[in-house]
Amino acid sequence: MNATATIARLRALIDHPRTGAEERAAARRMLDRLLAKQPGTAAGRPGPRRTGLGRHVRIEHVVDAIRIDLALARTTAAAPRSAQPLADGHGVVVRDPIRDAPEGIVFDVTADGEFAVVVTIDGVPPDWGWDEGVGTVSPRLQGLADRVAEVVNGYGDAGPDGSPRFFGRVRVPGHTLVW
Repeated sequence: MNATATIARLRALIDHPRTGAEERAAARRMLDRLLAKQPGTAAGRPGPRRTGLGRHVRIEHVVDAIRIDLALARTTAAAPRSAQPLADGHGVVVRDPIRDAPEGIVFDVTADGEFAVVVTIDGVPPDWGWDEGVGTVSPRLQGLADRVAEVVNGYGDAGPDGSPRFFGRVRVPGHTLVW
C-alpha cells in the first residue's frame, strides 16, 4: 500500500463519526508519524505523538497510549503480507514491521517504576525470530524491535533541561533487543 492511500485511510478513520475517541487519537498519532516522514510537510516537529500528553503526565497514561498505538498499527491499513507491486505498477509498497509481524506476536507494554517503559514482544515464532540456533536474533525480529522503539521514543522527547521523559526498553522474554 502506498503512503497516499494510508494517509487517506487514516484521515477517513479520524473523520468517521463512529470512530471511538481512543482509536481516533491513535489514528492521529499514526498520521502524524507518517506525515513526519513525508518531505515538505509541517508534521516533522519533535514529539508529534505527545499531543494531549503533557510532560508531567503519569507514566501509566504514556503506557496506555503506546499500547493503543501498537494495537492500531497491527490492524490499520492492513496490506497483503506479500511484497507485490501496486496494481497500477507505480508507487511503493509501505512495509511496517509491526503490522507485518507474524499473527501470533503480541506486545506487552508496562511501566517499570515512574521513569521506564518496557515493551515485551511475546509469541515470536522460533523460525522467524531467531537465526541458526539459540540467542542469535534474526534481522526481522531486530527490525520489529527497532520499529517498536521508534513508537516508544515518540513519547519520550526531552524536556527543556535535556533530561529524557522516561527510559524505554524493548525485549523478548529473557533478552533485551533495544535499550
